[in-house]
Order: sequence, then structure tokens, then C-alpha cells
Amino acid sequence: MNRLTTSWGEFELTRFPEDPRDPLRAWDSSDEYLLRCLDGIEDAPPVDLSGTVVVVDDRWGALTVALAGRPPGQTARIRPVQISDSYLGRRATESNLARNGIDPASARLLTARDTPPGRIDVLLIRVPKSLALLEDQLHRLAPAVHAGTVVIGTGMVREIHTSTLALFERLIGPTRTSLAAKKARLIFCTPDPALPRQASPWPLRYRLPADTGALAGVAVTNHAGIFCADRLDIGTRFFLSKLPERHGPERVVDLGCGNGIVGTAAALANPEAEVTFIDESYSAVASAEATYRDNVVEAGAAGGHAGARFLVGDGMADLPDGSVDLVLSNPPFHSHRATSDATARRMFGGARRALRPGGELWVVGNRHLGYHIRLRRLFGNCETVAGDPKFVVLRAVKRG
Repeated sequence: MNRLTTSWGEFELTRFPEDPRDPLRAWDSSDEYLLRCLDGIEDAPPVDLSGTVVVVDDRWGALTVALAGRPPGQTARIRPVQISDSYLGRRATESNLARNGIDPASARLLTARDTPPGRIDVLLIRVPKSLALLEDQLHRLAPAVHAGTVVIGTGMVREIHTSTLALFERLIGPTRTSLAAKKARLIFCTPDPALPRQASPWPLRYRLPADTGALAGVAVTNHAGIFCADRLDIGTRFFLSKLPERHGPERVVDLGCGNGIVGTAAALANPEAEVTFIDESYSAVASAEATYRDNVVEAGAAGGHAGARFLVGDGMADLPDGSVDLVLSNPPFHSHRATSDATARRMFGGARRALRPGGELWVVGNRHLGYHIRLRRLFGNCETVAGDPKFVVLRAVKRG
């Protein structure tokens, strides 16, 4: 556990789920830079925080917790509004508020799919990894910004590009950047009420091409921030061609579902399967629900299907032990910019717990990640179903 130091106090912060072996902090120097800026730096006055303060993409809650824990000044205590697409980030915020003895009602937590506040006086944006997610967020927030709104973005130098600044310029107003400090940079944007409001291009929708066999023509929906938003990524394409042929009533999970095309394919191939779509991204689960609805419900096939569930959560944590017959997964090998197999390891462990004896986990991954070693240790077995120079499809069975 580490302490974030501000001019008004220190805050103990961790990521979620908390792992004592994880060396990564729950904040970085760009969060610190923004908090210093609010107090006034480089001869600039402190930022007036008496109005509606909105914090966007606060990855582990550092900004939200620090603001909610700020002592009252001449005005009432700050009650920041956090907007995040990450379930794990939201849980981290809740845990960190409690850890620091801050009333949970001191912050209002919204998802990226919720309606934002109607008026925003201070807008603080932690620049996300996905430029598409930033674009969608700025489209959604722009109507609430007024001429007097203070808009400040923050990120590491490597995260802020000319395309990032161009989005702020196009959707909010004139933009400039600060000097770099500890490899972090701030973005200052002055709202221009005269800018014409533009329609957001998100979500994107496309149909699978003819070379995807039985899935050709299937409609896919991608909200902003979902991996490979405008086309079928090559790993999923390979996985779809190797999915197991199953029949009869069973419970299937599309774990880390993204746009839901894998789970939708399983539902179309086996109408008696009940499919559960799980992801930690609110936008991913919304995408999966739209993909399933367009191809199963509105296509008229729902009457013969067992149905589906859509869960935003921490992997398989909300599913009972031994309740699942088949888990399908294309796990990410990064988490909030950190390249690691920690997320995949948690997903594999959760899948093993939730599978019934004889249940199967099918995984696609880059060959170099060595998932077969992890699965063999965890399940006691692992079979390579298919492979090419880049990807492998692996099958592990839970023994009784």
C-alpha cells in the first residue's frame, strides 16, 4: 500500500483487486501534477472547486478520493462526480474511500453509460488509453460545459499526442499544454460555446465478412473504447473458426466478452445454451448486449434460445462454484496500460472455480504468452486444439 501526498493530506491507495505482490501504485505523477495544479502552480491561482466537479477516467480513484477527502474551505466540501468505464476502477474508488475513512456519499460514481451531469463547472480528465473513448466522452460531456468551465486534462507525456489535443480543440475549445513534470503533462482547454455540436460516431456497427463462414453477415456493435472497434480482430477471427460444437442445455460464459461476438456465436450454434457475457468494462457489456440482441432477439431466433445474461464485474467472481459447463475467453494481456498476465491468471482461476467437474475452458491467445503452462499448472491438463504462427487455441478440463 502506498500514500499519495497532497497539500491537504495523505491518502492510502491501492488498486483493485488488492494484491500485496503487485508493485504498481494506484496513481502516477500525472495525477499528482493535476492535484498540484488545482492548488495553483506557476503563479496561477487555485482552481475554484465550489461548483460541480467531474472527474473522468480516474483509473483507481486517486483523484476522486483526494478531492472527496479535501477539507472544506470557504465553500462546502467538494463532492466530485466520477465517470468511469471500469468496474475495477469503480471498486477501487469505493475501497479507497473506505480505507481513508471518507463517507462514500462524498463522491458520486457514474459509469460511462450513465447520463452525465447537466452542468459541469470543473472538468478533470485523466486521458484514457483509447482515443475513441476520449472522443465519445467529450461528445457526451460537451453539452454540460459552459464558457466558465475549467477543463484540465492530465496524462503521461507518452499518452498525450497531437490527436489528443485535436479532439479537445474540435469538441471543447482552444487547447494548450503545460511543461512536462516527472514525465507528465497537463492539458488546458478553454470552452468555446460557439463551437457547433457534433453527433458522436459511437457506437460503431459493422457486419462480419463473407469469409467468416456461418457467421457471415452477423451484426457487431462496438461502443467506444472496445478493442478493435471497426473490424473483427485476428485473434477472435481465429477463435471463432475453432469454437467447440456443443448441443443441448448448458451454461456458457463469454469471459472478457468485449463486443460479445464469441458468446453470440455460441448462442447461435447451440440454441439450448444459456450464455452469460462478462466484462469489467461497462461499454463492453453494453456492446455485447447489443450484438446479441441484433442477432438473436431481433433476428427472430430468441424464441428457440435459452436466453442470456449480461454482467459487469470482476471476472467470474459473481458466479457460484460449479455452475458453468463451458467458458470461452480471449483474455487481455494488459490492464490499464500495464502489460501483465495478472488479469488472465485471475480469469483462469475464476473459470476453474465456477466450472462443474468435466467443464471446459477454451482460450485463445498469442502463442508467446505461454498460457498453456499456466493452465497446466491450474487444471492439471491443457490441450492445444489449434494453432498458427501467431495464435493458439487451448482447452483445459476441470477434473472431478
